[in-house]
Amino acid sequence: MNRAVYAIREAFTNISRNALVVLGAVLAVFISLSLTFGILVFGEIVRVNTTTWANDVRVIAFLSDDLTPAEIDGLQREVRYWPEVRDVFFVSKAEALEEAKELLASNPAALQVILESPDVVPASIRIQPSDPKDYEQIVLRLRGIPGVDKVVSAGPAIDAMIGVRDGLRILFWFATAALTVAAIALIANTIHMAVYARREEIEIMRLVGASNWFIRTPFLVEGAIEGLVGAVLAVTFVVVGHRLLVDRFAGLPQWIDVSVSNGFMLQWGALVLLFGVVTGLIGSSLSLAVHRHLRA
Repeated sequence: MNRAVYAIREAFTNISRNALVVLGAVLAVFISLSLTFGILVFGEIVRVNTTTWANDVRVIAFLSDDLTPAEIDGLQREVRYWPEVRDVFFVSKAEALEEAKELLASNPAALQVILESPDVVPASIRIQPSDPKDYEQIVLRLRGIPGVDKVVSAGPAIDAMIGVRDGLRILFWFATAALTVAAIALIANTIHMAVYARREEIEIMRLVGASNWFIRTPFLVEGAIEGLVGAVLAVTFVVVGHRLLVDRFAGLPQWIDVSVSNGFMLQWGALVLLFGVVTGLIGSSLSLAVHRHLRA
């Protein structure tokens, strides 16, 4: 117990002696872990939304006005038995008009056009693929069917968003790796300066028989504290920032969800805190391993 108190007291003493250098190390940890945690939260938001959208993706086939009810029923039966199709249903011109009124409620000019010429809104069949990846094959098959004027799908937009997400993720991971190395280097430099400032005291402790671990422990604790403080700031920053984001975009449509579960935040927040401590310990260990005043 006394050794633990001694190590913590000495660690805080070293921190107070090199406050500016310690601040730089803490900020490096804060920035790198903010990026890391931010990437994880962003990826979770995109994952939840893309999964929801992908599972609900619809291929819409707009039908010619020349098709009879019997032909439309036959088309539905044919499409329903395709192996790529999970579900299919028909939307009449009247239903499509009501849907268009809701979608264009915020666009008076376009809504006026629809109201003046309701026949421009076609009937359609809506198709849900068994697997979201099958939408391209369904689109190709529908385009070859007589009576189908146009085929559209939200699939390409989802693919594009996933591509952007993956590209940003790679970029941020590279940035995080670089900043983590910088944080470790800064912590190592901080510990190096602390050891050098206490070199005479360390020599005296060695002469009276103090073990290397007894001498090294305060410096390891110092590095762990710097990493932990940076990690706490990073987790706080991301959690508060995410909460402000949720509040700011509370009025978004229901199909866009920027919230993240508390379980996700707790799990990954704890891991980020642990990673901050590990980063500090690595930086301290690297400095102590090469410092001539602490070699066996």
